[in-house]
Amino acid sequence: MTDAPVAAIDMGTNSTRLLVHDGENTIERLMTITRLGQDVDRTGRLADEAIERVLSCLRTYKSVMDQHGVTRVRAVATSAARDAANRDEFFTAVHDVIGVEPELLSGFDEGKLSFRGATADLDPADGPFLVFDIGGGSTEFAFGTDEAEAAMSLDIGCVRLTEKYVEHDPPRPEELVACLSITEAHLDDVARQMPQIAHAATFVGLAGTVSTAAAVELGLAEYDRDRIHHFVLTKEAAEDVYRTLVTEARDDRIHNPGLEEARADVIVGGMCILVRIMRYFDIEELVVSEADILDGLVFSLLS
Repeated sequence: MTDAPVAAIDMGTNSTRLLVHDGENTIERLMTITRLGQDVDRTGRLADEAIERVLSCLRTYKSVMDQHGVTRVRAVATSAARDAANRDEFFTAVHDVIGVEPELLSGFDEGKLSFRGATADLDPADGPFLVFDIGGGSTEFAFGTDEAEAAMSLDIGCVRLTEKYVEHDPPRPEELVACLSITEAHLDDVARQMPQIAHAATFVGLAGTVSTAAAVELGLAEYDRDRIHHFVLTKEAAEDVYRTLVTEARDDRIHNPGLEEARADVIVGGMCILVRIMRYFDIEELVVSEADILDGLVFSLLS
């Protein structure tokens, strides 16, 4: 228990998110698509307009934190910031808005925090767990039961793959093959460096792509965290959602209940990663978790 609410901010490649927690209950959980990673893979820099989208979002989040009397904050940046030459300038601007110095997380630490958040409300008897977090610029894997015993980060994500390999709408078959093949090459590294994942009893998927796959499978007209959190997504269902979303043009894709319009242009890369993971590791079903790195950050403040 803490004397006043604490907050965590995650400035990811595709979205900027806020969690405010009072030690017992979630007070606010907000997500805004800000696309910080726009063109970073091509230019090596954070775009001015992308920085401004994040700063605008953070001004709103700062008001929310002030409203709830938040006294301690952990703000982190991940893949896009790791790859950007102008990261320091961005961090200075963030500090000016929220009054907190952002932390640059390594892929390893990102994986461990995601694992902590995702498994906190799971039964350890269902472990060991393999947790994977499909982000905008990177995908993290973490393995363990009570805590992450191993973790690693891959330079593949829904924004990164879409920007590099998907040039047509709808994507051409060879573009999908490229996304799938690149993902497979990275998964070879996971299999080699984390051999213990062969002993995983429960698979847990995190972040927007996985949640979207669940929401589309459920046909949710509006986001419903309670229905998505701990939904069991089967391989068959994931493949069905994949076939639907990657074969449609964006204007048709956005009409699928469960797909947020702001995510429609990068879901192709994300779904390629998701189905390739499930195929590669022969995952027949996974637990979808809406608890993730934000929850892990909050727990670090409360412990």
